[in-house]
Amino acid sequence: MYLGIDIGTSSVKAVVMDDQDRPVATASAPITLSHPRPLWSEQAPQDWWQAVADSLDALAAEAPPAMAAVRGIGLSGQMLGVTLLDAADMPIRPALLWNDGRASAECAELHRCLKDFADIVGCRAMPGFSAPKLLWLSRHEPDAMARARRILLTKDYIRLVLTGEAASDRADASATLLMDTARGDWHDGILAICGADRARLPRLVESAEISGALRRELAARWHLPAGTPVAGGGGDNMCAGVGVGAVQAGAAYISLGTSGVYFVANDRFVPAHGGGMHTHRHAVPGLFAQHAVALSAGAALAWIANVLGRQDIAELVTEVESQRLSPDATPVFTPYLAGERTPHDNPLLTATFSSLTHMMGPHHLVQAVLEGVALALADGHAALTVDGARIERIALTGGGARSALWARLVAAAIGQPLLLAADQRSGPAIGAARLARAAVGGPLITDAGNASPIVDVDPLLRDQLLRKRALFHGHLS
Repeated sequence: MYLGIDIGTSSVKAVVMDDQDRPVATASAPITLSHPRPLWSEQAPQDWWQAVADSLDALAAEAPPAMAAVRGIGLSGQMLGVTLLDAADMPIRPALLWNDGRASAECAELHRCLKDFADIVGCRAMPGFSAPKLLWLSRHEPDAMARARRILLTKDYIRLVLTGEAASDRADASATLLMDTARGDWHDGILAICGADRARLPRLVESAEISGALRRELAARWHLPAGTPVAGGGGDNMCAGVGVGAVQAGAAYISLGTSGVYFVANDRFVPAHGGGMHTHRHAVPGLFAQHAVALSAGAALAWIANVLGRQDIAELVTEVESQRLSPDATPVFTPYLAGERTPHDNPLLTATFSSLTHMMGPHHLVQAVLEGVALALADGHAALTVDGARIERIALTGGGARSALWARLVAAAIGQPLLLAADQRSGPAIGAARLARAAVGGPLITDAGNASPIVDVDPLLRDQLLRKRALFHGHLS
């Protein structure tokens, strides 16, 4: 058995996986998100830990034999965040998250200071990434930076609490934009610009390397073996790639989670120089990962459900699917509720509804949101292919992949069939568990040959979305 823990934006998911890659027990716990000012997005690191503890408490209560058989723990987590800890390893302030947009000016400053910045790190600086946020903290909260003795990513804070070790894997760390990505080491020049230094950053390990051992008291609390090894793990995007089997060049996936992620594995380091694209290290040795991101996917669906006063989002989507609405009869929605990354790289973009008529009701608005996210992912697909990504197969994962309508819309919008991942909800946690297995000497993948259901491209639906795409892009002109 292997335990995978994924610290997401809205919840923690934990899964115990057997040797055949089958989940035998799962648990989750919610995390609250704070937006104290426009463009700001923060969470308390203590809340991450509480959600992890609650999830593992639940697994220990519900599946003690499975927990007792765990041989390794893998960690996955939301990427790009900045967590500052003091000398006692206590958080100094809430963590700045991946969808925080306050650091636009600092992005420009990084490029002014280092002309070949994108060639070193893999992409241009964008507000959500760690490097510009650290520079923002150095400028606007110098006291907090002066007190900081550790600077950690989300999952690495959890690793510190679990094991006492301050470590990060090279895949997740490469997305901070503080690394020489091809070389796999921190870049001292960038650190100096951002007001940081190696002494405050974690040591670097491989994703499938043991980074520490579980504390004795926590092992006893959760019925885990004493000294259970904890693997390096990876960012949630990389772990999701491992979870869906995107572990060879040309394999890709689209995740319909809080954000919409389009991930392509590549055996070459191809830095992105624009279009909101980014390239990082994969959790698999010898591979890199090209990314396109729509910042609001499931977040946009949750937003419209809240506007309509509907708490059960799954029920609402089921109602919309039963209506069989044509995209020709729905409004146009641009899903830029938190700005947009790919292909616009603009944290100030705003969402819109257009082409509204008095014939439209709540279900039309919800389907328009699903269509808008699909069209945003089609923009990401175009940006990836123009940037030279070779895409041979695409898996669809994330909570949104459970909607047959949303899956059909995404396939039609990008014009390629999709393979439905076996477990849409636990992909990053499964990937983390697989990395834990590899760290203790087992295989990374055991079920890569399993058949997956295919979502084909509906020609009529594709034609309708192509017509709508012109209106979608018209919002920006």
